[in-house]
Amino acid sequence: MLKAVLTRLATTLVTLFGVAVIVFVVIRVVPGDPIAMMLPPGATEDDVARLRTLYGLDKTIAEQFFIWLGGVVQGDFGVSITMRQPVLGLVLARLPATLELSVMALVIAVVVGGVLALTGTRLRDTRTEGGIDVVNGMALSVPDFLWGLVLILVFGVLWPVFSISGRVSPVLVPEFATNFFLFESLLRLRFDLWLDLVGHMLMPALALAIPLAAIIGQLLKQSLKETMHLDYVTLARTKGYSENHVILHEALRNAMLPTLTLIGVQFTFLIGGTVIIERLFSYEGLGNMAIDAVINRDLPLIQGIVLLFALLFTLVNLVVDLLYAVLNPRLRHA
Repeated sequence: MLKAVLTRLATTLVTLFGVAVIVFVVIRVVPGDPIAMMLPPGATEDDVARLRTLYGLDKTIAEQFFIWLGGVVQGDFGVSITMRQPVLGLVLARLPATLELSVMALVIAVVVGGVLALTGTRLRDTRTEGGIDVVNGMALSVPDFLWGLVLILVFGVLWPVFSISGRVSPVLVPEFATNFFLFESLLRLRFDLWLDLVGHMLMPALALAIPLAAIIGQLLKQSLKETMHLDYVTLARTKGYSENHVILHEALRNAMLPTLTLIGVQFTFLIGGTVIIERLFSYEGLGNMAIDAVINRDLPLIQGIVLLFALLFTLVNLVVDLLYAVLNPRLRHA
């Protein structure tokens, strides 16, 4: 297990290096000059030259890359062109908001998808199972940003119940040690702030969770139906166990293994999906910042955000692989 973890960590470093090279080169060869966007129309050539020298854009792409990479190794991701602040500090300040939103969406998706799968398995070959399949199909057919628009229309316009903009109400200014407001508010017993945060996060989290819940429900139900015909499940029935006990205690453990892998893969896509959803709901997370960075051609900020997303993706996949080995004894003892 230790050897496997070390191998995956080495692979992660290679992956991050490849991502850094691709992103660094691509954002510099596409049309658009970040310096020109910073200066007023009357700026002189000397002004442009000074700014290019200041941000190191007067060097070749290869020289710029290795200078930037040397800084990254030391924890220096550069300075944002538009915000004039260190990129690492900006990214880490927004990361907790995106992680909290992604985790809430994942929890909602797992709970809803699991309930649909268990219900469809328990009531298999009935109209209820057919209805669940129809609901899953509808949820999969609509992308998350369209679900976001539907939620805004229903719960923001027609029936204004939940907050559809921002992360927290302006009257409630959280003064916490970290930017993980949702978790820290619980630890500090600030339930008023916690409820306000949940009220702001619920709609974007639902928009992200609905398609994922449909995928989880569909795959888990299919795995459960296949598992229900195996010998050990039949043996459990002959011992007199109820159908609910057979599903929850006998079939679910093995049926959830393929679903666990899917959840890990889809969770990485879910984190990437926060880019559009955060913009749609004006949520102050990393995705919203990424769009601003692209619009403003803020090269150091784009590089820092993409590299962090890549790191999150690889770490999530590593955790999923380890959990899969823990839950599957054949892999653990292989």
